[in-house]
Amino acid sequence: MKILFISDVYFPRVNGVSTSIETFRRNLHFLGHTVHLIAPDYSTGSADETDILRVPARQLPFDPEDRLMSYRWVMKQFEKLRGEHYDIIHIQTPFVAHYLGTKLARLLGIPCVETYHTFFEEYLYHYVPLVPRAFMRFIAKRFSRHQGNSLDGMVVPSNPMLQVLKGYGIVTYAEVIPTGIEPASFVAGNRVAFRSRYKISQDRPMLLFVGRVAHEKNIGFLLKVLDRVRSEISDILLVIAGEGPARESLEREVRELGLGHNTLFIGYLDRHTDLNDCYRAADIFVFSSRTETQGLVLLEAMAQGVPVVSTAELGTRDVLQDGVGVWIAQEDVADFADKIIKMSKDTGGRKSLGDAGHGYALEWSASKQARRMLSFYQSILVTG
Repeated sequence: MKILFISDVYFPRVNGVSTSIETFRRNLHFLGHTVHLIAPDYSTGSADETDILRVPARQLPFDPEDRLMSYRWVMKQFEKLRGEHYDIIHIQTPFVAHYLGTKLARLLGIPCVETYHTFFEEYLYHYVPLVPRAFMRFIAKRFSRHQGNSLDGMVVPSNPMLQVLKGYGIVTYAEVIPTGIEPASFVAGNRVAFRSRYKISQDRPMLLFVGRVAHEKNIGFLLKVLDRVRSEISDILLVIAGEGPARESLEREVRELGLGHNTLFIGYLDRHTDLNDCYRAADIFVFSSRTETQGLVLLEAMAQGVPVVSTAELGTRDVLQDGVGVWIAQEDVADFADKIIKMSKDTGGRKSLGDAGHGYALEWSASKQARRMLSFYQSILVTG
């Protein structure tokens, strides 16, 4: 099968969508299929640019990490794209990529599907703060319904997200197919080396958040939790691995709470070389996002045997089973902090919980999810 992915984001832009695209491309290739990708040009490429068409793109003023691709430029490549004889188009993001994908699919006479990666209802108002939140939620629902019903099929990373989309009035055929975990995520990281690199004492209690440093990730809540935890564990350290538009405001909050000694921002890490070391260095992985459609970082932490304290909202409800690698907490500072404190003081319990999480993460195989994706494509081709 020959598949065309189209996305408004990809590496070197680091986020969950980029990771999902890379994971599925690699595993579909291993299964004998060809996957090409249309993605923005960031001036610097990814580690592997094979079968990627980079599109001229400009920065977005409200989010300089992202790019707006040139629709017109891609359409000028139409004859070249027609000559590739694709079987199906798979859109990964709902902006220029969506409209390119649906247009190309109509012109080429092939089916078009899309993955709904982002819960925009709880996302957009962070980036358009002057518009009332209720209105932005209304727009997000209407936007998603219109786009979803223009497709031949949808991929959704979790059952709770699928129910949300059905509630919007999306009637397009959809299947739940999460991204899955690569074997490389289970290669044990080097705890000692990471802590030495960042001058963190080997016995210092360390919490970790990995992800985009964005408003919708609810990292501000984790800082309030940290403030409470340090009243019991004075040398507790929260490492925040990632970059994003909320970093400046979070650093200001760290100063206001007097958490400078207890917080370390380290930016993006190379997931192929440094990320496993970072996970392994942590005593507890913490997470409180309200908008995750899957929460892949939770499984990556478990793959390294790191116990988790997390809320279970939307997509993370599909991933998390209380007591299996994780203690599920309420989005309540006292409850979340108390679980961290109790776990921090129970070395044996942390080890048992981490071991259980490692075994659980093994069930989320990326190759298995790629085979499910192929079956989904085939069902769309048959009905289309």
